[in-house]
Amino acid sequence: MPKYEIMFIVKATIEADLVKKTAENYKKLVESLKDKVIEFKELGEKKLAYPIKKEINGYYFVMQINANSDTIAEFDRKIRLDENVLRHLIIRLDEE
Repeated sequence: MPKYEIMFIVKATIEADLVKKTAENYKKLVESLKDKVIEFKELGEKKLAYPIKKEINGYYFVMQINANSDTIAEFDRKIRLDENVLRHLIIRLDEE
């Protein structure tokens, strides 16, 4: 199964509980689709390089997962609809 790395930025202007809940929901989404989360890191609040949707700070999260393309498509669809997520990036890691 391919290995992916997903990074996403959650708004810093929402409540801290909601930030954590948003991140956990995406971790649970991958697990609910029968795929495996290898590593999940909260990198904390950081200043953005440039304002995104009038936000200047964001909470960064990175996770590595083993997943199939259907899971990645569903994850991408759901994260695009979430107004609390400023940006996300999905990278397929090369098999070595």
